[in-house]
Amino acid sequence: MRGRHDPQPCLFYAIDVEARIRPDHPLRPIKAAVDRILAGLSDRFDAAYSDTGRPGVPPERLFKALLLMALYSVRSERQLVERIDTDLLFRWFLDMSPEEPAFDATAFTHNRPRLDAHGLTAAFFEAVLREALAAGLCSEHFSVDGTLIESYASLKSVQPIGGAATGDPPTGPGGRSDGNGFKPRNPDVDFHGQKRTNATHRSRTDPEARLYRKSVGHETKLRHLGHALSENRHGLIVGVAVTEANGTAERTAAVDLIDGFRELAGWDPVTVGLDKGYDSGDLFLAMETRGVEPHGALTKPPKPMAAAKAKEAEQVAARHRVAARRPADGYRLSQRCRKKLEEGFGWLKGIAGLARSRVVGRWKIRQLWEVGAAAYNLLRMRTLLAAA
Repeated sequence: MRGRHDPQPCLFYAIDVEARIRPDHPLRPIKAAVDRILAGLSDRFDAAYSDTGRPGVPPERLFKALLLMALYSVRSERQLVERIDTDLLFRWFLDMSPEEPAFDATAFTHNRPRLDAHGLTAAFFEAVLREALAAGLCSEHFSVDGTLIESYASLKSVQPIGGAATGDPPTGPGGRSDGNGFKPRNPDVDFHGQKRTNATHRSRTDPEARLYRKSVGHETKLRHLGHALSENRHGLIVGVAVTEANGTAERTAAVDLIDGFRELAGWDPVTVGLDKGYDSGDLFLAMETRGVEPHGALTKPPKPMAAAKAKEAEQVAARHRVAARRPADGYRLSQRCRKKLEEGFGWLKGIAGLARSRVVGRWKIRQLWEVGAAAYNLLRMRTLLAAA
């Protein structure tokens, strides 16, 4: 018999959201782990909020919403709120009833300073990492690398430091106009013949971004640098950082990430794999003083010790020790496992949408990277623990 649509709406509905989500849904083990981790952070959440005033969006809900944003490649917070308003799966993950209205997208903007002041995104990432450590999923061998993050700002925003705007001057209030009086909102700017450097120019939109190119032949853009430390067994990310884009930031961040992991885990890494961007005697020496054996790729052979000056003898000797490790099986294995970190970068930049920043401010970018790295680890842990 032909079914027909009943135009008369029901007065009451009984919807069991839990029953709508299939038992083997991939989000179920992730939700259970996230709920357990967030429950352990309840005291830190209490310290971040006042005891009086109008109740805000629960921090647990904000964190889980940011995880959904990374897991489902949602491109903006406004689009995320729209999905929450219409998607029962998202409401189930956020512990929201079907009739509960979705919160406003500005809740993320209002709560970012609070999350930063109390280090809550870092605490969440570290709590996920502790679960991995407790489950025995982390190796004693690590890899570190950096990647470029495109700034939210446009090259048109780059102007002389403390000077007037470059390009053709505006012909009247509101900007340049054509012969018919039309004033475009985003006018073309001609930079031909102008030399722009980080020493003389700065972006008005994102002052912390720097003009940077990956290598000779690549285009220069406004960028930040993202860094990550991963373990070599499963490729779990055990540390992240966001710094200024410059030629030495990767080496400084590598030491900081090693120190941060040692403080969290309570034990020292045995080896760390490095690419050619980390070829520095100072860095190799810093790793060795921390009890970590650097497995770094060298851009050129180390100079003979006889030709080294007294003040650089230790650094040259450190490069010689790295070169001596290259024939060993451990070195070759470390260089092969280093590619697992590239998979993490690919997920963060491709799936989580962090190749180009959605926010202005390095501390805000770091928050998104910490949540994104936590989401990546939760995905990997779900698969690894299920197979155990």
